[in-house]
Amino acid sequence: MNEIKPGDIVARKKYGKDLFFKVKALIMTDSGNTTALLRGINVRLLADAPLDDLELQPAEEVLRYRHTDIQKHSCCIRRIIRRREVERDMLLYRGEELRSRKNDNRDGLDGEGFFESPGRVLHIDGDEEYLDKCIYTYRQLQIPVQGIYLDETRQASRVKELLQEYTPDILVITGHDGLLREKSSYNELDNYRNSKHFVAAIRAARTLRPTHDDLVIFAGACQSHYEALLAAGATYASSPKRVLIHAYDPVFIVERIAYTSISQTIGPADIIKDTITGIEGVGGVEIKGKLRLGYPTSSY
Repeated sequence: MNEIKPGDIVARKKYGKDLFFKVKALIMTDSGNTTALLRGINVRLLADAPLDDLELQPAEEVLRYRHTDIQKHSCCIRRIIRRREVERDMLLYRGEELRSRKNDNRDGLDGEGFFESPGRVLHIDGDEEYLDKCIYTYRQLQIPVQGIYLDETRQASRVKELLQEYTPDILVITGHDGLLREKSSYNELDNYRNSKHFVAAIRAARTLRPTHDDLVIFAGACQSHYEALLAAGATYASSPKRVLIHAYDPVFIVERIAYTSISQTIGPADIIKDTITGIEGVGGVEIKGKLRLGYPTSSY
């Protein structure tokens, strides 16, 4: 058997090799055994496992796994784009109707069309590789975004400074999380790898921007303490059923809010339906959209 080392892609035999992980580090336990710290390659999960439970994955299996994940991502993107086309037509019709009420008959002149101004996003991520993937997806979806890589333990200390610098409409606080195996209670914040850090970051953000209408916050990762994140002030959070969430779920939540008109209030079911994980992985409260209709466009 090939020796497992940091950077390798592995699967856990105990769980039927259902997920692929990158080995983040090898840790020597007090008993003298070596444990691997694992990071999901498409889910926001940190886990650990003994080396004898891990199986190194050949390149062709990794390629197949990534291809399946890309297909899921592409399906969500196509569904979002189709939905946006319908909603854009409705929004522009509303704008034309408002203009006609003011007897403005100058249609067709250069620089006098309508334009969309979606909500601006600040995405703080504890995983640099995931952040890069999310930024690429935001840009695919034409969402204005600023991405910041910060370890989960440092997010609370920097979030206020970053909010003041970038003044976003929507804040994403994410990275990796997971229940500690030796812990049994879902209600104790210390039984999670990073939920307490997400809670601290949310609370810090809310001291500066206290209301959901002022700042929408998505927070959490795989198996995060959903109730604690919402109680701290998150608008949307993971994970109601303590399941794994996909790397792109925060982006798809944000997109729905960023491209919903400020004149509309949207409920959780409508927001969550465009995610990969679904209602077991993410949840939240109704919120007004962040999309504004602008007029006129510039000729330049």
